[in-house]
Amino acid sequence: MKVFIDTNVIIDILEQRDPFFNDSYRIIQLGLQGELETFMSAGAVTDVFYIISRSIHDTKKAKEKIITLTTLINVCDTTIADIKAALILSINDFEDAVVAAIAKREKADYIVTRNEADFTGSPVPAISPHQLLPVLCTINLQN
Repeated sequence: MKVFIDTNVIIDILEQRDPFFNDSYRIIQLGLQGELETFMSAGAVTDVFYIISRSIHDTKKAKEKIITLTTLINVCDTTIADIKAALILSINDFEDAVVAAIAKREKADYIVTRNEADFTGSPVPAISPHQLLPVLCTINLQN
């Protein structure tokens, strides 16, 4: 299964935000174990860096976290085709529309986010980490 990891899930992991950390971290662990293919956009990397560097007030440590992050999760580019596809989606927030367009191009099964409602109108269904874990268990039981 291939999943697009939204920025808020990554921030939950890097900042160890409760009560979201455990489920979000488990998704990344499943990616490392080869149970999932996880990816995020290059634009999300810059957003994560900005948020983390402001939170910890240490650019060097923020860069180290980005290096670690990019070894754990695949990063894909944003193309002009993604931008054009996002413009015609019926998603109010343009950044979320771009995420949906990239997820579609990458043939993701889900967008993993805590803001599922933001992806109403997305061609790729949005699901929270908490909701995805039982889905994965069901799939594993069937295999």
